[in-house]
Formats: sequence, C-alpha cells, structure tokens
Amino acid sequence: MSFLTALRRISSWMPVLQRSCTRSCQVGARATCRLLHTPDHAHAVNTCQRQRGATSLQTRAFGLSAFRPKSTDDLGSSNGFHEEGEDEDFLEDSEVEELFQQQIPAGIGEEQHRVFIVHPDVKWGSRKQHLTTAELMMAEAEGLVNTLENWTVVDKMILSTKTPEKKRIFGKGNFQTLTERIRQTAGITAVFVNVERLTPLSERDFEEVWGVKVFDRYSVVLHIFRCNARTKEAKLQISLAEIPLLRSRLKNEMANLDQQGGGSRYIGGSGETLYEIQQRLLKEREIKIRLALERLRKKRHLLRSQRRHREFPVVSVLGYTNCGKTTLIKALTGDTGLQPRNQLFATLDVTVHAGQLPSHMTVLYADTIGFLSQLPHQLIDSFAATLEDIKHSDLLIHVRDISHPETASQKVNVLNVLKNLQMPDRLMNSMIEVHNKTDLLTNYESAELAALPISALEGRGLEQLKEAVEEEILKATGKQILDLKVNLSSPQLSWLYKEATVQDVQVDADEGSAVVKVIISTAAHGRYKKLFGSR
Repeated sequence: MSFLTALRRISSWMPVLQRSCTRSCQVGARATCRLLHTPDHAHAVNTCQRQRGATSLQTRAFGLSAFRPKSTDDLGSSNGFHEEGEDEDFLEDSEVEELFQQQIPAGIGEEQHRVFIVHPDVKWGSRKQHLTTAELMMAEAEGLVNTLENWTVVDKMILSTKTPEKKRIFGKGNFQTLTERIRQTAGITAVFVNVERLTPLSERDFEEVWGVKVFDRYSVVLHIFRCNARTKEAKLQISLAEIPLLRSRLKNEMANLDQQGGGSRYIGGSGETLYEIQQRLLKEREIKIRLALERLRKKRHLLRSQRRHREFPVVSVLGYTNCGKTTLIKALTGDTGLQPRNQLFATLDVTVHAGQLPSHMTVLYADTIGFLSQLPHQLIDSFAATLEDIKHSDLLIHVRDISHPETASQKVNVLNVLKNLQMPDRLMNSMIEVHNKTDLLTNYESAELAALPISALEGRGLEQLKEAVEEEILKATGKQILDLKVNLSSPQLSWLYKEATVQDVQVDADEGSAVVKVIISTAAHGRYKKLFGSR
C-alpha cells in the first residue's frame, strides 16, 4: 500500500469525526464499507445474486414468521401455512441489504478464481485426523471450491507436516517445495489452505510469498453461505461471521501501513489512530447486528410458543451437508415448492413443511443447515440462533448419505456438533437414524440394525420411516390413541375434528351416536372431558 493511498484512506475518515454520536453506527457502517470495499465488489454481488436467483426456494424462514392454518383441510398439505405481519425490526430491510452487500472481505468476492488447494496432512498430535484420510479431506475441499460459480481447481497438493501450529504450517523444505509448485502452475489467482482458520500473520506471510490471495475453510465456507443467503436473518448472521475476516484484513493493512510510518498516527486531532477508528467502527457494526439478531431471536421464541399452543409436533431433519435432507422432506410432504440441489450448504435458513403421518396426524418437518467437518466455531456461533430451534423439536431425524466414502466420519462430526450444542438427552436418545441414497449402492447391508434404509429420491422406505416417526412422536408429545363415544346431536364430533386427529368414525344410527378413534394430547383430552364429561 503506497503512502498516497494511505493518505486517501485517512482523508475519507475525516467526515466520520465531525458527525454526531447519535449516528455513529450508521456512519461507521458506511465508512467501514468504504475502507473495506474491494474493486470487484459489484462482480461479487452480481455473482451471488445470479446463484440465488437461479435456485430460489419457494419456502418461508422458520424464525421470521408465524404460521397459521388456512383451514382444517389445509393442514395435510405442505403449503397450509402463511406469514403473519412482522413487528417492527431493529434494522430495516434496506439497512440489512446495505450491510450484507458492502461488507465483503478482500478477494473473496472475485467473479472467478483459479484455485490451488493444499491440504496439510498432520502426522501426529491433537490435530491429526483419525476418522478420515488426507485424500478424502482433499476431495471435500475440492467440493467446496466447485460449489462456487466460476471457481475452478487448477491444481492440488497433499503435503505432510509435523508443525501445523507454526506460522507457515509446513517445515522449511516442504514449504519451499509448495512455493515452487505454486509458482510453476500458470494462471493461479488464489491458494486454498485446507485448515479451519489461518492467523492474520500466516495469511499475510503466505500472500507475500506466493503473490496471490489466500483462503482458509472459514472464508470459503462463508462465501458459499453468502451466495446462498436469502432471508434477513441469514444475511445478518453472515455479516456477523464476516467481521473476524474483516478484522484480519485490517490487521494486515495496518501492518503494511506501519511499515511506511502511517498507521499509528493520530487522525484530525481526535486522539485516535486510524487503526483505532476502524476497530471502533467495526465494533459498533457488530453490536448493531447482534441487537438485530437478538430481536429476531425473540420473535423465534414467540413462534415456538404459538406452535406449542397449536400442538403441531416438530421433527427436525439434520445431517451432514448434501446428505439429502431437503429431498427427503419433499418426499415426505409432497411440497412441490421445494427444489433440492446437489450442492453444499444449499439450505441456510430453517424452513418448515407440513406433512401427514399414517394416522393422519400433521407434523412439521424442519429443514436445517447442513453440518461440516472442521466447521469453525465462530461460524457455528453466528448461526447459534438458527440451530437453537433444533433443541425445541419433538424429534430428530439424522440423515446420512450412506453412499459417501466418509459416511462414518460424517456421522461422528454431526454427533459432535449436537453435543457441542448441548442437545437435550430426550432428543438424542429418541433420534431416528436414516441411511439415505441406498439407490446408489448394490447389495446394501447395514451393521446398524436400528438405522432405517431409504432412498428419498426413489421413495423407498418412506412408509416405514413415517411409522417410526409416528411412534416416537406419540411418546415425545404424550399423545394417545383413544376410542371416544360421542353424541351426534352435540358438538363433540366437530370439536374433536378441530382439536385432535380423527382417524375413524363408526356411526350407530339407531342410537344417534358414534365411536370415534382419535389421536389426542393429554391437555386436549382434559379439555374434552371438562366440556363434555367422560362420555
């Protein structure tokens, strides 16, 4: 960075210091965006918008709307819910969009990248992977890059290391070998180091040595999230998760500026250095985003209360990314608006879809964000409010891509994430494990007898799955199946149709009565007896 460029940066901050404190957050957001704006910002926005537009799902975000049945008949369909009016949000839609579109970390928003992938194969120590291989980890890294439009892998290399904690990760000899390989490969615009997070110091050192942009798993996954974001909540969560990347870039830029004697100077007599101003404005932006997300979290809590009042059981469908969760929910509900994609992290928001069990009981299937090995904790923290919904489910379905060579490792990763989220024991103990994509295997056999083999794509095994879901839902919700004798001249039958799940009606015309087989909750049965006695 030239000293003239530094002076231009400094001059752009002068208006910030002259404005009132009451507008500091708004000014900070805009000024920070000017500072952190990349030349290819417009390309990044257009690229992500094209990806979102081509694959828009006709679903509604779980956390941002309350659902209301249109009629009793509509409860059996997956489209039987619609949005109620939202309360005033902490941030307007335009403000969220401004935060989301302008806050793009350097280099990540390039229209295209020709990527060299290097995977550090840790030989021993706490960072050694025991449940997978370096080759499979490399294949997953390739999958991440190929998920992004116009990003291509031009070369890759697995390199052993005994010092993953060092600044350059590799020993001197291996690092020199890697550097020569990168320099000899024509057309490289970025290097993807397949580790969870690179320190700002490592990132800066690599970029200086290799002369191209350097990414880690955090930045690549976050860019995939950015291109799949649709709702206000997802955009806010991504904007929050990007702040650590912006801080890393800020440290690197200030280090460059300090070498030229400009980074530590006080600006305009304010008593703050340029670095301190930038840090403060990033902090103000972070606070603003967190306040908005907290407002949405409260709305999510209200939604759960309304859902409990209506007594619709919720089944959260979860699993490793691209395991077939959305395809399964579409098969279980018949929701034609769902458009599954063979893509990592195609689902970011929790969405709900109504379906019926064999007893005609209505349940809500919640489609959740996919999990990933070595998913950085800061990224998980940003989506904590979304993942919190899983804790309030009545049942979990763990979907596994049984055809994947890493299916056992993927299962461990999913269970570890659930453990870190402190999932209640009642959910972990009742969780149904589903082996999906059996159509891709010949002579499928499973040593896990409790798991249910299915093919969501071909519809195989779904009836057995629905029966298992019904059995667990009855246990979890305290619902019971009863035969109730009703007087047809009273409103008993219509009340049962409204408040319970009527399975069968046997009419005795001579007596003017009927025996009604219902699935009813303990609370609803109590109300029934209070209204109509024990008949």
